[in-house]
Amino acid sequence: MDELLSIKDLTVKFYTYEGVVQALDNVNLDINREETFGLVGETGSGKTLTALSILRLIPPSGRIESGSIYLHVDGNSEPINLLELSEDEMRELRGSRISMVFQEPGSALNPVYTIGDQISEVILLHRQRELARKALSSVTEQMETGRGLFNLAAKPVRLLESSIFRRASQNPNSLLLRVIRRIPLVRRLLTRLSHEANQMAIDALKEVEIPDPYRITQRYPHELSGGMKQRAVIAMALACSPRFLIADEPTTSLDVTIQAQILELLRRLKEEGKSSVLYITHDLAVAAELCDRVGVMYAGSLCEVSPVEDLYANPLHPYTIALLAAVPKPGQEPQAIGGAVPDPMNMPPGCRFHPRCSHAMPVCQEQAPTMRRQVPGHFVACHLHQGENGGNSG
Repeated sequence: MDELLSIKDLTVKFYTYEGVVQALDNVNLDINREETFGLVGETGSGKTLTALSILRLIPPSGRIESGSIYLHVDGNSEPINLLELSEDEMRELRGSRISMVFQEPGSALNPVYTIGDQISEVILLHRQRELARKALSSVTEQMETGRGLFNLAAKPVRLLESSIFRRASQNPNSLLLRVIRRIPLVRRLLTRLSHEANQMAIDALKEVEIPDPYRITQRYPHELSGGMKQRAVIAMALACSPRFLIADEPTTSLDVTIQAQILELLRRLKEEGKSSVLYITHDLAVAAELCDRVGVMYAGSLCEVSPVEDLYANPLHPYTIALLAAVPKPGQEPQAIGGAVPDPMNMPPGCRFHPRCSHAMPVCQEQAPTMRRQVPGHFVACHLHQGENGGNSG
């Protein structure tokens, strides 16, 4: 299975008045095509920041110090280093090639715009050629079927619309279209594009199984339940058929029934769209149900990466073992992990987990372990396990 996204030696720091926060430390990760990769760990381990780094949306005080993030657009072209792109180039990729479903749907939606307007905005930004073709087809059909004096009088306008949409389908960023968009009276000729975008927004809501999608496009976020808002956010993320979807704990605030529906929806959409998913969660049961491979993060670094079946059957890193022991099981008392996540401004030397590890050795306090392969596909960063030097955890 070939790679879609490759993260190499990613290091992110935050510069605050109190000191430097070591948020991510040499993260190496590969995500394959048509794969669901789960990223698990305690709150504050760096899961969401890894996702925001891929989209280059880290807060202003943060800085990507080193590393690279390569996106393999297709099998025939060279991969793109996202960290070397301009902001305009990244804006083209966000929402089209890469989309993200945020943890809180309420904060991801603008309260003063309808659901339809917000989904249509994404479509108008990234699918202009397709919209222009649909609008051109609609105008051509009207011209071919039109009869009577009214249609004869409207013919010059239809011809002008046809010319504009044909130009837009060839080059959405042409100078003529940019001029038209700036002139209020002439801009009305482009309203057909908005109509087509709204229809595509309705289709996107149908894909996420929202009942009566036309009515929902007229609603504002506060008029929807949590589950409906999350579906709308997923529809917005998938509106442009991205090759890579990031889902940041999308079911955390939902009840169990809606959680199951959202997980099934993500699974179905991934299979039908042949896309890859980075699923961020702290729920190990959800990761086991949904993911093909799982990466375990602790204090800004990856400590274990494995196929999901192998990780649960044979966890190797002491932190992974402790996480699994903390999951409630029938007839067993969950075992809490002793200690606390280290202060990001004062990380312990060597292995970051050693102050909480019952298997810590002197070398753990002096030297940070490297990620090494134990068996095919199973990588671990721990001095207890000396395997092959694994490089990227792919």
